[in-house]
Amino acid sequence: MTSGSSGTGGTETSGSGDIARTLELLWDTGRRPSRGPKPTLTLDRIVEAAIQVADTEGLEGLSMRRVAAELGTGTMSLYRYVPGKGELLDLMLDRVQRPSENPAGLGDGGWRAALEALARATLALYRRHPWLLHVNQSRPILGPSALDGMEKVLTLIRPMGLSDPELVSAIIMIDGYVVGAARTQLYQLEAERRTGLTDAEFWQAQVPTLEKAMASGHYPVMASLSEDAFGQDFDHFEFGLQRILDGLEVLVESRRDAR
Repeated sequence: MTSGSSGTGGTETSGSGDIARTLELLWDTGRRPSRGPKPTLTLDRIVEAAIQVADTEGLEGLSMRRVAAELGTGTMSLYRYVPGKGELLDLMLDRVQRPSENPAGLGDGGWRAALEALARATLALYRRHPWLLHVNQSRPILGPSALDGMEKVLTLIRPMGLSDPELVSAIIMIDGYVVGAARTQLYQLEAERRTGLTDAEFWQAQVPTLEKAMASGHYPVMASLSEDAFGQDFDHFEFGLQRILDGLEVLVESRRDAR
C-alpha cells in the first residue's frame, strides 16, 4: 500500500511537495483551461517517464530536467503540469499501485490467501521498482490507487473478526515484513554489482578462516549446524510469511471461540 545498472542511493520523502496541489493532481480536481492551444504533453506521460527514469537510474537520477529529456521537451514545459519534483514523486508512488501493476489480484480465497497474495505482490512491486525502498513513506499522500488497494484488502480481511485498528495493523505488519525482505534482496544485488563478487564467491573467500573458527571449539552450536543451514535453497521469505500468517490465524480463531 505503500516501496539494468540502476543506482539505489538517495532518499526522498513522500508528501514533501505542495499537499493541496498534489491532491488536486491525484484526484483530478484542479481547474482545466478552457482555451488555448492543445497541450503537447499529458500528466500521465510525465509520470510514466519519471517512473522509467527512476527504474533505470534510481532516485538520484530523477529530476525535472532528466524527465524532460526523457520526453524530448524543455524542462519548463513540465511545470505547466506539475509544480516540482516533490509533487511528481507522490504521483509516481500512487501510479505504481495501480491494479495493472498486480494483474493477478488478491483472489477470493479468504483473509489468509489475501494477505499472502498481498505480501507476494508487494515484494514483486519492490523488485520492479527498487527506488521505492528509498522513499520515506511514513506520511503518504493518499490517491485513488492507494485507496482502491486498501479498500480491496480490507474487504477481503474484514471477516477475520478483528477490531478496525487490528485489521490495519495486520496490513502494516505484512508490509513491514516485505519491506525488510525486499531491502535485503536489493542490498545483495547492489553489493554484487559494486564489488564484482557473486554471493557464492564472497562466502567462499571466508571459508578457510571460518573453518578454523569452527574447529576452535569456541562456537559449538554453530559448528554442529548442518551444511545446508545457510544454503541458498531455503526460502526464508516464505518461511517467515507463513509463520506471521500462522500467528494471525491463532488470534482469529481465539476471537472466534470467544464469541
